[in-house]
Amino acid sequence: MVYPPMLELLEYLKKNDFKIFIVSGGGVEFMRAFAESVYGVPPERVIGSSVRMEYELKDGRPVLMRLPEINFIDDKAGKPVGIQAHIGRRPIAAFGNSDGDREMLEWTQAGKGARLMLLVHHDDAECEWAYGADSKVGTFSDSLAREAAADKWLVVSIKDDWRQVFPVVAASAAKE
Repeated sequence: MVYPPMLELLEYLKKNDFKIFIVSGGGVEFMRAFAESVYGVPPERVIGSSVRMEYELKDGRPVLMRLPEINFIDDKAGKPVGIQAHIGRRPIAAFGNSDGDREMLEWTQAGKGARLMLLVHHDDAECEWAYGADSKVGTFSDSLAREAAADKWLVVSIKDDWRQVFPVVAASAAKE
């Protein structure tokens, strides 16, 4: 999904010389295919879940073969592990939207110096959808909300804090 406030934040961070990475539980190969054109984040700065691969020679040419095995799940406690393995340093800011981001936010907060931990709460079922404690995907549990409040993480409500949820699409583009 692409949200104008997210794109505005990315632009602000880039203008202020932040190095931006995408850390997602989704498939890394899938996300790398569009991360640069949509978010301006190059493929080498995308961290995600992956399958195992192996090097082979096929008809004398080197290829990487995808295996039917999970290599890494970049979700929950896997996110700090993936960040450390890929980047080699703790972030000074982390942004998430569900229970799957809790450990990444905790790990970010545990670093020295000023840190920003922000959760986007998808709570606008009319405009988009609402992730709550009972959601099967994108769960935003009551315990996550309590931890965010106790640890002074910023929680942004799509319903209350965003003026625009989706990009405005020109009529000519919408017809295509």
